[in-house]
Amino acid sequence: MADVALVCGAGGALGGAIVDAFAARGDSVVAVDRSATGARDGVRAEAADLTSADEVAALWSRLLGDGVAPRWVVNTVGGFRSGHVSESDPDGLAFMQRLNFETAWWSCREAALHLPEGGAIVNVGSRTAVSGGAGAAAYAVTKAAVVRLTEVLAAELAERHVRVNAVLPSTIDTPANRASLSAAAIEKAVRPADVASAITFLASDAAAAVTGAILPVYGWS
Repeated sequence: MADVALVCGAGGALGGAIVDAFAARGDSVVAVDRSATGARDGVRAEAADLTSADEVAALWSRLLGDGVAPRWVVNTVGGFRSGHVSESDPDGLAFMQRLNFETAWWSCREAALHLPEGGAIVNVGSRTAVSGGAGAAAYAVTKAAVVRLTEVLAAELAERHVRVNAVLPSTIDTPANRASLSAAAIEKAVRPADVASAITFLASDAAAAVTGAILPVYGWS
């Protein structure tokens, strides 16, 4: 029987690459985003607001009620807003916290309740989580929180042999980044497929002894 991979934030360039990578190795995939799109043979599309604890819990209830039990969970939801600390406002900070951190938190909560022994969670952080730069304050801080969540949850789930790891990509070569960054920056960016390869390794039996790892995926930048 194929393993089930739950990909949260499947609608973006990285999420799509992750869905493709799991599907290519023969896993069944549940692709979750705000709208249920991308369903195909072996891929079930689900709609959920991943910033909502209630909607994430309802998503798991639907899946388990249908006999769909994820073994792998990937949390890739995130977004970037530039701005210095001195320019920040409460609404902007709250938005970044919901998008970058709370989405991972609520998904991890449900995964912690339901994943079987041998399951794994992979969170997507960012290089800025460990090397924040000027103008990326809210993004860096909320992605750093994802790193700490990963480490804490790895310790909490160790007895059950459920692994929790994170990848930290640098700039990813996406259509949005191509529209906003220089050609030189994009030349150094990592491909979504390369980030997806790191994630599917961590969500596999080949990484059975790896938990609490924070894996840089920086490419040549």
